Amino acid sequence: MSVHNGAPLLAVRQGTKRFGGVLALDDVDIDVYLGQVLAILGDNGAGKSTLIKCMSGVHRLDGGVIEVDEQPVHIHSPADARALGIETVYQDLALFDNLSPAANFYAGREIAGPHWLPTGMRLLHRRRMTQATRDVLDRLQVTLPDLAAPVGLMSGGQRQAVAVARAAAFASRIVILDEPTAALGLREARRVLDLIHRLRDDGKAVVVISHAMDHVIEVADRAVVMRRGRVVGEVVPSEDSRQEIVSLIVGGDG
Repeated sequence: MSVHNGAPLLAVRQGTKRFGGVLALDDVDIDVYLGQVLAILGDNGAGKSTLIKCMSGVHRLDGGVIEVDEQPVHIHSPADARALGIETVYQDLALFDNLSPAANFYAGREIAGPHWLPTGMRLLHRRRMTQATRDVLDRLQVTLPDLAAPVGLMSGGQRQAVAVARAAAFASRIVILDEPTAALGLREARRVLDLIHRLRDDGKAVVVISHAMDHVIEVADRAVVMRRGRVVGEVVPSEDSRQEIVSLIVGGDG
């Protein structure tokens, strides 16, 4: 397990978010550290997804502040988040099934030139994009049967690995994963968990939403538990703390 040193890379302070009359986030404080996996746990409706969507620019906080390197930042869009080095993989993966892994990696960020030509007339550097994709997959020890094959022909675990590796390729510091092992078999979930370990070892901060307690215990350095929009506890995940985590999730702590 990693131990953080110094100030958090990203912090949410007194985060509040409303949707009409529903208070989705209620005075939330959270810290994210480099080289560490943070799990965010809680039942449906606890506020987990709203929190990561505020961190990744899909939603804006109504109150409170997000800090990066102890400085307030304004994350008003996913582009703002990406500019800060934050990449997010949602459950739907947002992959183009008809495109190869390399084309998916660079969709919307194609390498093209020469730069003096208008954008629509530039030539795509397909070989460079394919090689860069292969380099990232090799670094993260992700094995795919065919880099030229459309991702729609790949297994669920391979598709998840492509989405996570794409996030890792462009996230300079933080990767957020929403239920990364959901609907995967044991072997494919194992590969994704190994990939999360490698992201952390690569020096990234990793934030994971998961309902799979065994997976959280294996990969997370810290677990924050949310209930009804509030942070109700923080635990170091282990077999010994499993019951404490469950009690926090269901409200058995008092």
